[in-house]
Amino acid sequence: MNVTLDRPWLRMALPREMRVLSWAPHGAGYTRADTILWREVKNADLVPGFDAESWLSAQMPPGAVGMLTSRDIGTFHQARAEVEGVACWCVATVGLSNGEAVGRRLPYHTADFGTINLGIALQAGLTEAAQLEALTIAVQARTVGVYEAGVEAATGRVTGTGTDCVALACDSGDGRYAGLHTAVGEAVGAAVRQAVARACKDWVIWRDAERARRGGA
Repeated sequence: MNVTLDRPWLRMALPREMRVLSWAPHGAGYTRADTILWREVKNADLVPGFDAESWLSAQMPPGAVGMLTSRDIGTFHQARAEVEGVACWCVATVGLSNGEAVGRRLPYHTADFGTINLGIALQAGLTEAAQLEALTIAVQARTVGVYEAGVEAATGRVTGTGTDCVALACDSGDGRYAGLHTAVGEAVGAAVRQAVARACKDWVIWRDAERARRGGA
């Protein structure tokens, strides 16, 4: 898997054109793509009324799915897992400044931004339904990785952010199942959980350093 950083872009080149499933700002739903892109933005760019989706789409090359993040894209982490010949790669950027505890949202605010963006490439041929199941495993693994970081919000322990996005790529095929009992599910879960856990750990270190810096100012 080829991952390149060329600010303000982070590029995950897929091994070939694959079917990608996501709710990304650019290329949402089922689409064909050979690239997953992260576009870094600054908090100051995200003003009320800013049409982020149109702005991003105007910059996107053909054959790519695109996500936005205010997290420093140089902090990305990646992990690979292989189970019974099924390999999965995950690239993760994690910012938890707008973290939420699922089921109890905080009032919307514009002071802090952050998001979790995951690009996942799976070496398996799946039906559309199985790919959807694999995406649920990725989200489950993301949630566990975040929860284990122990970040607290006013409403409880953070399980994600209000703007998370996941893009999962695989080949079209006859594989009908991708749950926790399958090699596909295990590979996806392991790769995502590892990448997210590492990225969360780095974010906590960054947050603590920022708090110390501001406290000493």
